[in-house]
Amino acid sequence: MLEQIIAERLRSYIIQNNPDLLLRLQEQFGMTKYIEDKLAGISGQLQDWVSGGKPQYIIEELSLELLTADLRPSRFNYLKTLLEEEFPASFSRFAEMGVLTYELTNLVAHCQPIFEQYNFSESKEEDRQMYYAITAEVDEYLRSA
Repeated sequence: MLEQIIAERLRSYIIQNNPDLLLRLQEQFGMTKYIEDKLAGISGQLQDWVSGGKPQYIIEELSLELLTADLRPSRFNYLKTLLEEEFPASFSRFAEMGVLTYELTNLVAHCQPIFEQYNFSESKEEDRQMYYAITAEVDEYLRSA
């Protein structure tokens, strides 16, 4: 039961913060396996928390922290904010056309080399040089579309 709750919270997290991952997993019919594998990776820790008497809500939060560590920060949300702030006309146009998620997913893939170059992480989320590099890459993407 607890694992089902945690699995559902992870699924919700992915839907809200990593739609690009969700789409990739759906294409491969791999969402269930992905979540099962992630849960298997923390099963020992989960058992320790349960046997240690931690309250369920704490176990759920700690589990979600561990399970989403490699998904934070969300490249998708980062690009969504950047697109909305720096390219509001494109953002609005994509939203009105119903292709915002699709285009943002494409942008995540398009900007992946820059995210890797700057080691995108929670500690580097505010890096101005990375922001400028990604903004230039988004501008290039929008001009070619």
